[in-house]
Amino acid sequence: MGLNFIHFHFPGVPTVECAFQLRTGGASSGPYAQGNVSLLVGDAPEAAAANRAALATELGLEAVAELKQVHGDRLLFEPGMEALLRADTAPSVEGDGLAASRPGLGLLIKTADCQPLFFAHESGRAVAALHVGWRGNRSNFPANGLRAFCARYQCAPGEVLAVRGPSLGHAAAEFVHFDHEWGKAYAPWFDIRRRTMDLWRLTRSQLEEAGMAPERIFSLDLCTASLPQFFSYRRDKITGRQANLVWRR
Repeated sequence: MGLNFIHFHFPGVPTVECAFQLRTGGASSGPYAQGNVSLLVGDAPEAAAANRAALATELGLEAVAELKQVHGDRLLFEPGMEALLRADTAPSVEGDGLAASRPGLGLLIKTADCQPLFFAHESGRAVAALHVGWRGNRSNFPANGLRAFCARYQCAPGEVLAVRGPSLGHAAAEFVHFDHEWGKAYAPWFDIRRRTMDLWRLTRSQLEEAGMAPERIFSLDLCTASLPQFFSYRRDKITGRQANLVWRR
């Protein structure tokens, strides 16, 4: 049974494609059913490896690059052999963002509630994929990642478009220790009554503050914790990870 994706051209950039995996389809079972692509969550290694091996084939990619995600803000540019996905081996290079100009190379972000955030230059000449958990928002990774992307590829933030994929919606993003975990600077995005953070709106605000035009920020407002089609750590604790990829054709 093949992996299943929400797959489309990047809005306004027909030479850039992206795909957000659903958990349905694949070789895994139990809490990792069916499409888990992580070797680090307790899934049967052979099942996760089979799912990982299917990524490039099913999306028609020459290769896939990934990182050992650590909830930081390192952005790796033009990943080489050290970052290419191996089906049966977990990545060792740490980071939470990838950027590339090479056609046919899929940039992979693994999630189970965190935000997969993609950038594309309006010309289609470069793309990036960021893993933005709540710690990434707190460190302003969306804005800092955009600035680093623009510096590397010599462009202005107003020339870049973004797509944010399925992730934890604000109704499910509860933070009972807001003062300790966030602080008063983030109060505009915190619902005191429900004790929830609107991470989607925060990411948009951070991108706009860095100079991205509001009309160039797109989103799939699908809450991973609320929809059983997605893996969700917040909902299930023991669970798999879905793949999110962007690439140049």
